Amino acid sequence: MDTQEIISSIALTKLKGLSLLNARTMLEALGSASEVFAHRKDIVSLIPEASQRLVSAFADVDEAMRLAEAEMEFIEKKRLKVFALLDEGYPQRLRECEDAPLMLYGCGNFNLNTQRIISVVGTRKCSEYGREVCNNFIADLKRYYPDTLIVSGLAYGIDVCAHRAALDNGMSTVGVLAHGLDTIYPSMHRQVAAEMVHQQGGLLTEYTTQTTPEKGNFVRRNRIVAGLCDACIVVESSERGGSLITAELALDYNRDVFAFPGRVYDEYSRGCNNLIRHQRATLLTCAADLLDAMGWENPLTEASKPKAVQQELFPDLTDEERALVNTLKNVDDKHINQIAIDANIPYSRASMILFDLEMKGVVKALGGARYKMMYH
Repeated sequence: MDTQEIISSIALTKLKGLSLLNARTMLEALGSASEVFAHRKDIVSLIPEASQRLVSAFADVDEAMRLAEAEMEFIEKKRLKVFALLDEGYPQRLRECEDAPLMLYGCGNFNLNTQRIISVVGTRKCSEYGREVCNNFIADLKRYYPDTLIVSGLAYGIDVCAHRAALDNGMSTVGVLAHGLDTIYPSMHRQVAAEMVHQQGGLLTEYTTQTTPEKGNFVRRNRIVAGLCDACIVVESSERGGSLITAELALDYNRDVFAFPGRVYDEYSRGCNNLIRHQRATLLTCAADLLDAMGWENPLTEASKPKAVQQELFPDLTDEERALVNTLKNVDDKHINQIAIDANIPYSRASMILFDLEMKGVVKALGGARYKMMYH
């Protein structure tokens, strides 16, 4: 994206009266934020049911542009990452979600479209048991897939424990913030945040500078934590813990949810135990459980190593089917969004083709909207 398109994209988020849904509708209809502003006087033709509040949102765009230009100066000064909803670099998993942010701002060196991403969440008042479970799980996961990206919220308790465990094991980790990148909350996690930025990880937020960490922001940022991942792991939670909101959001986004069980009388195990009891989460005891449930190959088991598929086994594939199959060669598995991008086929069409290939026994659907080839 060029600078003006970034400024226009930021300005969209600054318009009062413009809902996320309406902004996304216009972006997808016109293809860019710049075009949205160019057609701001034709809103009713784009959205026939547009309310007067929506029309009025574009009546005076000067203030929104001023704020966006100031934010752009901060972005350039700090050399931040910028992800707009329609940009290729925007996290593909998150873009699937109807309430995905129009803009994301990042600091650090990370790949939000990497092959495997898990979110680890839990109570802010974690016990020694919770810390031990979190540390052991991430150390265990590193043995299988050290390139897994660990996402959490940089909050007290399980969140920061997950970030620290990832750092200790040399794994990439991203903290999703409930405020702008001009500050760190809580301030005592500033050192952890700095380490994350400098070790193949970093910070991510939908909020611009001078946004204070208000209570509602933490609830809204949970949808990003849930939408970024293939699987959401709940380590410890009370009966009404905030991490349960993230778990429910993950379920709404068709992500896999897992929970570590705890002792029945422990306050901060009730949330996890309830998730498991009501079949809202799969019981987890170790990283191998995650691999098994997600259909990820176990790289430590010789017998599980895939063999190359002989193309001649599938002589009747169409050109589109063959294009999708070719994207799955030489990889354990791949997310549907990445398959569609690699094959240069629209997402909706790729989904239909993958279903046909699954019926033919050519590919297998895994958890987290991932697919792999069937091996012989």
